[in-house]
Amino acid sequence: MGYSILIIEDEKNIRKIISDYFRAENYEVIEACDGKEGVEKFEKEEVDLIILDIMMPKLDGWTVCRRIRKKSQVPIIMLTARTEEDDELMGFELKADDYVKKPFSPAVLVARAKLLLNRKRDILKEDIIKKQGLKVDPSSRKVYIDQETIELTPKEFDILHYLMEHEGMVFSRDQILNHVWGYDFLGDRRTVDNHIKKLRKALKDKSYFIRTVFGVGYKFEVKE
Repeated sequence: MGYSILIIEDEKNIRKIISDYFRAENYEVIEACDGKEGVEKFEKEEVDLIILDIMMPKLDGWTVCRRIRKKSQVPIIMLTARTEEDDELMGFELKADDYVKKPFSPAVLVARAKLLLNRKRDILKEDIIKKQGLKVDPSSRKVYIDQETIELTPKEFDILHYLMEHEGMVFSRDQILNHVWGYDFLGDRRTVDNHIKKLRKALKDKSYFIRTVFGVGYKFEVKE
């Protein structure tokens, strides 16, 4: 299927069972044994869906979910051994996509994951952006110029997609940093300028679509 699943679960046996079921369905599986490791692997790997336990050492599921949602809308299924309604409400307030109580059927968990991934795929298909020979496909994270694929780094892709989604709107360097790198990024604003420079080079004759608004920031604009 080509999908990558991050399983963040501190109970080894449960983590193994979930992993085995997903691998049997040809998913790539990444495992983390606590919340801290889960956040670290999320930041290093490209994942399509997260299975997230609530009660874990180092960082609990609520904290992990909150941190991930600052940076990504990747589908999240939360797991809990508790039955309190407040837990479920908290999960949805933190924008988790689904909520599964232990004990659960691994086959049902896989089925729920498939449903979320199919829904995400359908949404992303609708979100393909085309502008005068430039096409961005969020589902495959590919960019095309007149049907030819161009190579972008993940951050360059995120900047281009962000600007194209909001064509005509001007974004400051801080806004781009917060959206693409996250609010806890400690780097320099010039990081944005450097990525924009490389992005323009990759876009070749479409580079002028990304316009500099002096003293403010950048915008994507195509003059018909």
